[in-house]
Amino acid sequence: VEEFAAPYYMFQEKGFDIVVASSSGGPIPIDTGSMSEPYFTDAAKKLMLDPKAFDTLSHSVKLDTLSFPGDFDALFVPGGHGAGVDFVSNPPMKAAIESMYAAGKIVAAVCHGPMCLIECVKPDGTPLVAGKTVTGFTDTEEAAVAKTDIVPYLIESKFKEQGANFEKAAD
Repeated sequence: VEEFAAPYYMFQEKGFDIVVASSSGGPIPIDTGSMSEPYFTDAAKKLMLDPKAFDTLSHSVKLDTLSFPGDFDALFVPGGHGAGVDFVSNPPMKAAIESMYAAGKIVAAVCHGPMCLIECVKPDGTPLVAGKTVTGFTDTEEAAVAKTDIVPYLIESKFKEQGANFEKAAD
């Protein structure tokens, strides 16, 4: 919840129009692990008690019904381990990211969210992250939570393989 809630309120405070979309539309599943300390932050608690925000999260727009770049200035993708299911082999997500990037728009992701970038390419066909400085959930973080065998990609390893400059803080 935190990876959605904190940016949601930051974007809202800046006056941005926010459209929440998902692969299937409708309610976005919440990982029960994010509902406990230390992950259940003040922003996450606020979201759960905010009728408008919770309604937005519960009634997401189906991604493939939107046109990118269209009227969008940015595409932000929160993380969570669900990204390994929702964002991999997802043609509408890939198309949205590639069209936003090609139009010079902002594409950003946090934690496991960058998994959505792995299958994306630049207009010249090279990996989207090639030559870019990026970050995301690290290989050592994945090992620390004992999930290396269930995620489709180790983000750090895959980005490095694709020619990205992967930056991370010390463990």
